[in-house]
Amino acid sequence: MDLDRYLTLHRAEWDRLRSLTKEIARKPSALSREEHDEFVALHHRVSAQLSFVRGFYGDPGLEAELNGLVAGSNSVLYRRTSSRRSAFRRFFSISFPGAVWHVRRAVVVSALALFIPWAVVAVWLGTSDEALNLAIDEPTRNALVEREFEDYYSSAAAEEFAVRVLVNNIQVSFLAYALGVTFGIGTLYILVFNGFNVGASHGVFIAAGAQGTFFGLITPHGLLELSAVVIAGAAGLSMGWALVRPGDRSRASAFGEEGKRSISVVLGLVLAFIVAGLIEGFVTPGLPLWPRIAVGASVWAAFVTYIVVFGRRAELAGFTGLIAETEERAAASVT
Repeated sequence: MDLDRYLTLHRAEWDRLRSLTKEIARKPSALSREEHDEFVALHHRVSAQLSFVRGFYGDPGLEAELNGLVAGSNSVLYRRTSSRRSAFRRFFSISFPGAVWHVRRAVVVSALALFIPWAVVAVWLGTSDEALNLAIDEPTRNALVEREFEDYYSSAAAEEFAVRVLVNNIQVSFLAYALGVTFGIGTLYILVFNGFNVGASHGVFIAAGAQGTFFGLITPHGLLELSAVVIAGAAGLSMGWALVRPGDRSRASAFGEEGKRSISVVLGLVLAFIVAGLIEGFVTPGLPLWPRIAVGASVWAAFVTYIVVFGRRAELAGFTGLIAETEERAAASVT
């Protein structure tokens, strides 16, 4: 079909969408339900036509006109359906858990990359005096077991300590996510490196016969905190895998899609890190052993249940964790 014929065929639709957009922007209540439905249908139709024109005609003037028309109607849809409260609710009930559930296989890989080095180093240092002496000198080990590890949790006022922990955890997780651009190699390095570090401390406590002290201090906040680090690592790995195996998409397209989905993951994890920081700053140094473990285990169980239940529900509804698809579906459901 030549361009002039295409323009003649669809000009009335574009003029109608432009008119409805102005009317809804001016006074939404002035339109009937049928006109609202017509507006949504025209918005989606013209969006599809814009994609067609870009690929088939490549006419800059027509592309600019349709792009402006779609952008204007889109802004009206989002303005009407995306209040802060409803957008927040959709994000934490659909986008975030849906994104985590979508990358669940990468979560398994990320967990292995963190916990296998942890276990290997902990067992190695905890059972080999020669390895332990080569890795950490005796005065340092004694100070760690006797006072430094426990004193760390009361090294500052609870509020200051919680903020310090929050910032550090967000930095580590963002780095693990961002290094997905290195085909996931940088993400794996961050996970393995942190596994080695925690495993070294654990090994010192195994050798001293003080594993109870180690787990009593790390478990309350660590269950949630380490789970969040693992999930952030999974976001980075999914981006890296999109570069390695893009499937039937171009590498740029695959990486872009996974990058957008990973943003949902990282944004949602901020709340998890806030909770973990509060536990580490207020609960760990302030409660006896078993109550603080009970708090940490309960919060972690609630988090895992939330991800599984809401993540599966999002998948069954056809969502993959992209914020745009959630908002688009919300816009299309407007009456």
